[in-house]
Amino acid sequence: MATGDITWFNEAKAYMLDGGWEAADDMKLAIITNGTVPSAGTVSPTLSDFTQVFSSGTTSYTAGGTSVGTWGALITQSGGTVTFDSATNPTWTQDPQNSTNAYYGVLYNDTDAADQALFFVDLGGPVNMATGSLTVTWNVSGMATLV
Repeated sequence: MATGDITWFNEAKAYMLDGGWEAADDMKLAIITNGTVPSAGTVSPTLSDFTQVFSSGTTSYTAGGTSVGTWGALITQSGGTVTFDSATNPTWTQDPQNSTNAYYGVLYNDTDAADQALFFVDLGGPVNMATGSLTVTWNVSGMATLV
């Protein structure tokens, strides 16, 4: 897997096709370490399966990550093509108290009681958020496209 690649969890794909989430559900990107390495085959992936970078003291990272929008706002359809995308490119500013071992971003449903995860993105870690800001910039074509 290359830096910047998005990998969808197998269970999330099935859950989406089954109509698993509501339009108002808040989707967030959390930053995790490599303590548990995510994979497409992770069974019933939730945010709690992974270790978030720390968020104590004056760090710029808040536990739970950053909202990228609601489920309904992330999905558009035009001419039979469905696009999953966000206009929000989450950014965490450099802070000497930030974590030094950011490896992955995990997109999950924060409204869901279990915080069910959809996909992860490889950050090419370890990313040292104490010496530089971290921004996840989505592809101009979107996070995913269904034609």
